Amino acid sequence: MTIVRLSVPFESLLESVTNLSPRDKLRLWRVLNEQIAQWEEEILEEDPLVRAEIQEAREAYLRGDYLTLDEYIARLQQA
Repeated sequence: MTIVRLSVPFESLLESVTNLSPRDKLRLWRVLNEQIAQWEEEILEEDPLVRAEIQEAREAYLRGDYLTLDEYIARLQQA
């Protein structure tokens, strides 16, 4: 298999993504999500401070110590 690397301007890439079908957008999202997760793992291995901050955020999430977007918006509207 031959791999060809292209340089595509970001704006062109965004336009292309905008024109994708919903199914293809979901496929792209899954690929990007997987690559971001791999990148996060690399960061975790390299920086103890980042590792601690991410772990703290994950623990807070598991405890339910977070606001949903709807809750956040509701609080902003009340203020």
